Amino acid sequence: MAKESVSGYTSLVRDCYRSGGYVFARRAGSAGEGEETCRVARLASNENPRPPSPLAVELGCRALREANRYPDERMGDLVAALQDYHGPYHFVTGVGMDGVIETVIRTLVCPGERVAVSTPTFSFYALAAIAQGADVVNIPRNSDFSVDTSSFVRGAKDAKVSFLCTPNNPTGNVTSPEDVEEILSSIPGVLFLDNAYVEFCETDYRPLMKKHGNLILGRTFSKAFSLAGLRVGYAFVPEWLVSCYMRAATPFTLNSVSASAAIGALGDREHVRDTVARVRRLRKKVIEECRYPAFPSGANFVMVDVSPSTGREIAERLSEHGVLVRSCESFPGLGPHYIRVSIGEEWENERFLDVINTL
Repeated sequence: MAKESVSGYTSLVRDCYRSGGYVFARRAGSAGEGEETCRVARLASNENPRPPSPLAVELGCRALREANRYPDERMGDLVAALQDYHGPYHFVTGVGMDGVIETVIRTLVCPGERVAVSTPTFSFYALAAIAQGADVVNIPRNSDFSVDTSSFVRGAKDAKVSFLCTPNNPTGNVTSPEDVEEILSSIPGVLFLDNAYVEFCETDYRPLMKKHGNLILGRTFSKAFSLAGLRVGYAFVPEWLVSCYMRAATPFTLNSVSASAAIGALGDREHVRDTVARVRRLRKKVIEECRYPAFPSGANFVMVDVSPSTGREIAERLSEHGVLVRSCESFPGLGPHYIRVSIGEEWENERFLDVINTL
């Protein structure tokens, strides 16, 4: 594929998403030389390359026939399905994890109050807090991206809500339940533990819900359940938060088609088991065979240190060969020399390894 500028790279991404994974790129030379087809490896957004479960598709289509009616505002059927899947916990839902985060902040944080964020991490926590008028405090991780619990506790001592992502985006590392419990026992505010990628690791934080009334576990159907396009988020919450959350939530946020598809996805546990097994196998291969240092990961992606190049430079060079990855330069507190690589289909990761190992 011909070498692209930054604007060309942006066009490549846009065209890829418009055409379902294929783009048409002009050959190097004059514009009159024609076009060539390149199947693009989409490894930039931590998506599940597998289609949704057939049961999710069936229930979603069935719900579409009744889309003339507003959905149940409390999402009773979805909550019941979540309780059947996870156990007798209390749940709230939202439009993706982002929607849950926004509503939690709107529920608990007043302008001028403090929100603490463990960085480097997903930037939306700070963006949502700032939009609510909060004062954001960044708590840096250690040099290996692990969480220093003492530093976290000190930084969160005055915070109304604190955010900690595990497995962390984009570094991929996992914070132990013991460290999380130490934090929960030492801070006065609420800890929002973002578990968007937790299905891909062997760590279970759910038992902590039974012991701590200041814990929220955020989850999503976008990753292991293959429903990124339907934007279904949910969270385990303490019982006291449910009614407050519902009062603060925008009415009818989660639509009935997405909710019904999510119920179907919960009913197909084999789909999730197969997805997790494939991710773990291919993740190990990427870490072991990449010529650049790749960090251990409990998620469906791997972070790679591409120094002395920058992440942007390597991402652009990979795009020239039809491989889309995420440059990590926009993550607060992270250096410019990292990329994040999703675990995609086998051919996608093979192409990534083939290309990255020649750069």
